[in-house]
Amino acid sequence: MTEIIRMPRRTKIVATLGPATDDPRVLADLMRAGADVVRVNFSHGKFEDHARRVALVRDTALSVGRYVSILGDLSGPKIRVERFVNGKVNLEEGAEFTLDVALDPAAGTIEVVGCAYKDLPRDVHEGDTLLLNDGLIVLEVLGVEGPRVRTRVVVGGELSNNKGLNRRGGGLSAGALTDKDREDIRIAARLEVDYLAVSFPRSAEDMHEARQLLRAAGGNARTVAKIERAEAIRHLDEIVAASDAVMVARGDLGVEVGYAELTGLQKRIISTARHHFKVVITATQMMESMILNPVPTRAEVSDVANAVLDGTDAVMLSAESAVGKYPIKAVEAMAQVTMGAEKYQFERGTRARERVDITFTATDEAIAMAVMYTANHMDVKAIVTLTESGSTALWMSRIRSDIPIYAFTRHEVTRRRVTLYRGVYPVAFDVTHTDPEILFPSIFHLLVELGLCAVGDRIIVTKGELTGVQGGTNSMKILEVRL
Repeated sequence: MTEIIRMPRRTKIVATLGPATDDPRVLADLMRAGADVVRVNFSHGKFEDHARRVALVRDTALSVGRYVSILGDLSGPKIRVERFVNGKVNLEEGAEFTLDVALDPAAGTIEVVGCAYKDLPRDVHEGDTLLLNDGLIVLEVLGVEGPRVRTRVVVGGELSNNKGLNRRGGGLSAGALTDKDREDIRIAARLEVDYLAVSFPRSAEDMHEARQLLRAAGGNARTVAKIERAEAIRHLDEIVAASDAVMVARGDLGVEVGYAELTGLQKRIISTARHHFKVVITATQMMESMILNPVPTRAEVSDVANAVLDGTDAVMLSAESAVGKYPIKAVEAMAQVTMGAEKYQFERGTRARERVDITFTATDEAIAMAVMYTANHMDVKAIVTLTESGSTALWMSRIRSDIPIYAFTRHEVTRRRVTLYRGVYPVAFDVTHTDPEILFPSIFHLLVELGLCAVGDRIIVTKGELTGVQGGTNSMKILEVRL
């Protein structure tokens, strides 16, 4: 395909697929507007729906000349109330309200409702605070009687069918992977998604289990830990270390830990991910108002910009692109905001001094750090890394810099994978020879042809001595582009 390399935006955009993007023309415009990764939400739809959307993404990306990766997102455990006879009730402050795990799922009333999470009576105790509907309704537990959890309404309001339930401070014992998730992992492997997000992991073991199931099913996707439980914060380092990427999933996380803590925790999660050299996505309600409106609020603009300044690799749209009225405008707005934030970031000269006191454990890591130090202290137009798996490009992207990193690779799966890395751009390049008299002129011609460099520009190139060896990068060269 004819490649289109988008510059100068470094922060990547994840757009969730849904009814609003099922029109091929809309999806194509979404990619042209700047969507780098698309999210398939396994909470909604059947295998046929997911397969159709994945095929449409692959075909559309090819037609518009872009590499776009696919993120499959597992549902996770459904901790929620059941249904009401009349569809909804209005809970009054001070009234008693019971959650009964043995109640008929469709028999809810103003006094009692069923609960899909059957272990709730075992997990809660008198004095606990339960939060319904993203924390809009607050209940105090008065006591547990068999299958019934008696509560008093502290903050009331309208409660409708199937709303989520959280315990403040966490502590619900539901496992991260349900039977449906295990089946969806097999589906994700069949669909060859590039990334697989695991909902509600509590420990590194949850991530290890998901990866093992994925590999057993033949999938090679990278795993993403969605940090949305209070327990995940307590085990943050081990979860991040066990994952390939993390997502700051601010919805349930904000409910469990309290919204006052959320901004600080977002910064901590992003910083922890970068410390472990892992990719990080910031998500949830980033431009929520654009579900119905064609422009974001000033608060939403600040939210996205602050995530960029925190160092996130990507920002995510959920309902804004999946079911919103303005999916393309939402992507365009997010692209504009990220570019604006990046401009001020580098005007402040905030190139970070990551890992200056760390002993490197891998050759490609050492080369990547040497390249970024050199590039940030020389007049360098671009960095080119000849890569098999994308690992060297990932190492480089952990260091803040406004110098573009081009991942030259012969593998399409690698070209898709690096679309999530901040400041990294994929380029198709098949290294079939190692003779520098042929190799470097080929790189120069491609850079000029794609409009990425001009004759006379200085670039840095990294490569390995052996072609086709992952992690084999062991050299860097500072070169001047010549034709």
